[in-house]
Amino acid sequence: MQPNLTPQRERYLLLTLAGMQFSHILDFMIMMPLGPILIKAFGISTHEFGLLVASYSFSAALSGLLAATFIDRFERKRMLLSVFGLFGLATLACGLAPSYATLLIARGFAGVFGGVMGAMVQTIVGDVIPFARRAKAGGIVATAFSLSTIAGVPLSLWLANHIGWRTPFVLIAVITVLFILIGLRILPELHHHISAQKRAHPFVEMFAVLRDANHLRALLFSALIIFSGFTVIPYITIYAVGNVGITQHEIPFIYLVGGAATLITARLIGHWADLRGKVKIYRLVAVGALLPLFVVTHIGTAPLWLWLICTTVFFVLVSGRMIPAMAIITSAAQPHLRGTFMSLNGTVQAFAMGLATTLAGFIITQNSAGQIVDYGLVGYVAIAGNVLAILFVSRIVMHDNK
Repeated sequence: MQPNLTPQRERYLLLTLAGMQFSHILDFMIMMPLGPILIKAFGISTHEFGLLVASYSFSAALSGLLAATFIDRFERKRMLLSVFGLFGLATLACGLAPSYATLLIARGFAGVFGGVMGAMVQTIVGDVIPFARRAKAGGIVATAFSLSTIAGVPLSLWLANHIGWRTPFVLIAVITVLFILIGLRILPELHHHISAQKRAHPFVEMFAVLRDANHLRALLFSALIIFSGFTVIPYITIYAVGNVGITQHEIPFIYLVGGAATLITARLIGHWADLRGKVKIYRLVAVGALLPLFVVTHIGTAPLWLWLICTTVFFVLVSGRMIPAMAIITSAAQPHLRGTFMSLNGTVQAFAMGLATTLAGFIITQNSAGQIVDYGLVGYVAIAGNVLAILFVSRIVMHDNK
């Protein structure tokens, strides 16, 4: 049963959740455009940089797995704000890290808390928003991605280029404190999922989720989507600088233009998915994503304007798949197990993200001229994962499709 919220209160709730996601997504995203700076600052290879990105994902996968054993035992608001606060501390530690090793450890802790937090946000959307409006609500929360690309990443890169690479992490920690204060006022308390019946052991909810074949299909679908994107995404900036001919100071334009486009398209995709059907719109967007997955990984030297067209279409379609997909995935869960299911989903997504990043890091190499070799092969792997997800989506049953 969803709590009764006025339209205005519901909007405030979604905007607050979007703000929290903004902090989480910016923290993850900023590592990728910082790649060339961090490689130079610490004297590391592309493989070691890939490990920085993957450490966050693998830590998020582990924390999501552990959280699945207890997440449905606690009130949602208190749980989310507590984890969000710990995430802010871990991000601050990233900004204070004196060496590559300490930064790697701090990124791991940020992933631990960020993974649980992301699952909690999606869980609350599933708990509070009726199915008929869930994709549109997901589109509002997904504007966090757009805002992080249109404002957060360019600002963070400007700060990194003019003050130092540590500054963006300090900024994110400050934003975290701000949204904790807002969340204390805006977020409703959610107790309805807590069962009065005493559980026999801490894994009972996890086993209940994993016994459901539909849950397993939804988790596999989720993994395929993430895998197909994150074989390509972490290395776009390094490829742009080394192969396409884009300078480090031009990198913010990629995120500024791409973010501006997704700010518009995320809402439209969510609206269309509610109006025309989640599965239908997912398929259309995912099929469209095949072209930019190919072009971005195969294009050679190109002028900035052409690269911006390619990356903007990439942002719009590759990230746009997630809006109807998350509505499908969230609705595949049994309502009383949604928190546990979404934690496991966060684990699966984070593991797929880390696996994709690590696999791509082993496929590509950097030659003596600083160019990325075999990025096209990574593109083919991404396309294969995307095609499998398109074929698989029809097998998922949405329980609260009403």
